[in-house]
Amino acid sequence: MKDGIERMTKTNAGRFFEDYTIGQVIEHAVPRTVGQGERALYHALYPARHALYSSDAFAQSCGLAASPLDDLAAFHVVFGKTVPDVSLNARANLGYAEGRWLKPVWPGDTLRSTSEVIGLKQNSNGKTGVVWVRTRGYNQKDECVLDYVRWVMVKKRDLEAKAPETVVPDLKSALDVSDLVIPEGLDFTNYDFTLAGEPHRWGDYEVGEVIDHVDGVTVEEAEHMMATRLWQNTSKVHFDGTQREDGKRLIYGGHVISMARTLSFNGLANAQMIAGLNAGAHANPCFSGDTIRAWTEVLDKAETGAPGVGALRLRLVATKSGEAGQLKGEDGKYLPGVLLDLDYWALIPV
Repeated sequence: MKDGIERMTKTNAGRFFEDYTIGQVIEHAVPRTVGQGERALYHALYPARHALYSSDAFAQSCGLAASPLDDLAAFHVVFGKTVPDVSLNARANLGYAEGRWLKPVWPGDTLRSTSEVIGLKQNSNGKTGVVWVRTRGYNQKDECVLDYVRWVMVKKRDLEAKAPETVVPDLKSALDVSDLVIPEGLDFTNYDFTLAGEPHRWGDYEVGEVIDHVDGVTVEEAEHMMATRLWQNTSKVHFDGTQREDGKRLIYGGHVISMARTLSFNGLANAQMIAGLNAGAHANPCFSGDTIRAWTEVLDKAETGAPGVGALRLRLVATKSGEAGQLKGEDGKYLPGVLLDLDYWALIPV
């Protein structure tokens, strides 16, 4: 009270660990209508060249009505909605699992997100805890276009708050190809390898093969900030240098994911669509001035029921130092130059 007037707080400080309960469903603000502008900005931020996301005519030759929004652009929009409610006070985004792209996102679609809390575990230091959520993205028809699980380490507001009962969800280590949803109408039987940019098809890849994608991109502060704003990701560590002891703004992990996926075009130009996300870890922080390079290991291969469409399970690794194929040290920990370890399923012509 001051001068007889009660001062009410209208701002949102974000949720802390003790604010989450098992089964809690969070409806995230604010719906976002996506258009060709998102595609243009995505391709400006990342040198994205996969033909199916670059050309309506190419997408139509593959059985789709038009070129959808890039799969990771759709992921970023859905993810960005969750940040104010899930990771505004996060210390780290720890991992992903069971991600599935269920329907293409078209220019003109309006996306919204919900998250269900499926796991909680307070850390032994009593200052933080891990929160698992299953996030779903919906279009304007209430069709689920994307779902995935992620877990984050979140600060406690009250260090004396009682620890919740520990619940760690049982998650698949990897999706089976039968779990993947192939876009309706997708048909690669008349696929144009010349227009796509490379001749390599499903049968040309071998399990265990490591592909060095050769190219590198130095991350700049301005483009990282533009990306973070574009996806409406309000996490404090990406905007406010005072949030970290070193005074550096942390590069948004999704920016690293998209950059690595784009770099993988050189060697995987025909891995056109991401259909499943098996696992992922942001192994080490990325900062402005770091040069991102990428390599991929082929983990598995499978046929699908769609005409001419095969699936590759790929391990995409983004690095700022180190050789292709180098991931962890003798202690089992990620090497300091490894930024991202992402395990996903991609659709490719057979």
